[in-house]
Amino acid sequence: MAATGAAVASGIATTGEEPASATSASSASSIETPAAGAPSTGIPLSGISVTGIPASEVTGAGDRALATLRVPQRVAPAELDRARVPSRSGLRTAVAPVKKAALGRHHSVRATATEDPTRKDPRSVARAMLPAFGFGSDQFTCLNSIYVNESGWNVHADNPSSSAYGIPQALPGSKMSSAGPDWQNNPVTQIRWGLGYIKARYGTPCNAWGFKQGHGWY
Repeated sequence: MAATGAAVASGIATTGEEPASATSASSASSIETPAAGAPSTGIPLSGISVTGIPASEVTGAGDRALATLRVPQRVAPAELDRARVPSRSGLRTAVAPVKKAALGRHHSVRATATEDPTRKDPRSVARAMLPAFGFGSDQFTCLNSIYVNESGWNVHADNPSSSAYGIPQALPGSKMSSAGPDWQNNPVTQIRWGLGYIKARYGTPCNAWGFKQGHGWY
């Protein structure tokens, strides 16, 4: 009985079970603190009671561990250079209206510009029209001789005695209306009619010039 009383007094059960105080101590020691230098798990430690360390200090340590994980991402030098260069899309947006307006003015000028055929040198017009009637450039000399003699290449040459009119001295002048309604003022229309007349009647300007030299008219 004395041994049993001593065992009870010391808190050790006779059945082999550990005392309650021993179980509490074992349970408290099952929570371990991370070793110095061990990597942080990234889990905040606020509210967790660790034996021997105040909860406030544990919380601060957890926050500092998380802060060490927020390492700024390194940016490549090439990306930094591109970041410093202004975007070209912004420049294009600013320039586009000005460029569009300039192009609009350019096209409008070209669209409205017309060439007045009455201001052309009729000799140049006749020389350019020879191939259209099957005449070679060698025929221009004869054609020039005819028109110099008839009208001096004057689009408004008018013969009051015969009513012949224009560069080819069509008789009457209204015959040239078959080549265009502007026959009174347009050298192109008059020369077109004149070349057609020569081709149909004489075959070539040189043949017409030869006939004129012998008869005084053609």
